[in-house]
Amino acid sequence: MRETGAQVGMIKGTEDSTVQHDERGAGATLAVVEADKIGSATAPLDLPKTLAVVGACASPRAGDVVVVRALTDSATYNQLELPTGRLAKINPGDVLVGVLGSRRALKGFVGDVPAHVQAGDELHLLNMGGVIGCCTGHHSSLSDAIRVEVLGLVADEAGRVRNIADAALALREHLDATAPLVLVAGACMNSGKTYAATELIKQATRAGLRVAAGKLSGVACLRDTLNMADHGAISTASFLDCGLPSTVGIGDLAPVAKAIITRLNECAPDMIVIELGDGILGGYSVESVFDDEELRAATAALIYCASDYVGAWGGIEWLTRRGLTVDVVAGSVTDAQMGEDYIAQQFGVTAGNARRDGARLFEIVKNKVQGSKLQVQSSERPVCV
Repeated sequence: MRETGAQVGMIKGTEDSTVQHDERGAGATLAVVEADKIGSATAPLDLPKTLAVVGACASPRAGDVVVVRALTDSATYNQLELPTGRLAKINPGDVLVGVLGSRRALKGFVGDVPAHVQAGDELHLLNMGGVIGCCTGHHSSLSDAIRVEVLGLVADEAGRVRNIADAALALREHLDATAPLVLVAGACMNSGKTYAATELIKQATRAGLRVAAGKLSGVACLRDTLNMADHGAISTASFLDCGLPSTVGIGDLAPVAKAIITRLNECAPDMIVIELGDGILGGYSVESVFDDEELRAATAALIYCASDYVGAWGGIEWLTRRGLTVDVVAGSVTDAQMGEDYIAQQFGVTAGNARRDGARLFEIVKNKVQGSKLQVQSSERPVCV
């Protein structure tokens, strides 16, 4: 710990005092820590670099803000996304601020929130947004996750551990009137979902539409929503805005989805593009979105991304069994014309590629939402604040 850290900068009580506190740290002795880098997973709290911390929490929760010191480097996974979206190199010895969370990445790290946390514990950096937990495995293409030493958990003046849920959108059980939803789902991570979503946003914006965009599932990182904004989205939101470092183990994502969609509708968009991070199968509760009747009724078009024919067929079949129709198959399986032709001929589903012909992909989607609120406009747009 630095000399300005928790070993020296005592705020409440002394090192020799006995302080009563509960499992969440309330009433505990506070100390001051100066951070080097703050992860984007903490963005809802807009934290400063000088932070008060408590030394332990007997009942940690996903989203609890934790301060750690990096112990190791990584050859393949050594950058932290800051709240600005900029990536910063992590060096051994850096004091980092992140949040406790879980991850289930087929092509990344797997880990969970520890059962208890105290200063001196060793944990791991699970993603570039600053989600921290106990790593239990990773993809063979990656080096080991960066090991970190816990310095403390960020607390308020009363010693209560701060959690990103403190600044979260309220979950909603019901969905009010909404702009047409275009869902972008996929077989797994890296199947082309974000590219398809951002290309669709770009093309729709060029056609004069007001497009809002969100991400409903995955692990906390601002990269995808920032990318959506860069391509023209007038408003963005994600599960991070609902106080979730990831959607692992959530069970029912529908209330989260409805909170995000409600927020996006505040800017009166013509269309809302929603990316479902990771795959339709896995540990991120994606399937629960497709089981909600209100969300199904609000969906004007469903884009499914896959990287190969088997993945495309499997997704179409899985969704069909749930009573859903795939309106267009996109993703890397369509990067060659042969892929588009095969899917159309063998599976009877329209295929469209975002990389080679984004304008055509948009036309396919636009045709699928005929009769909804979607209208191409050229009039001056109101400002979204």
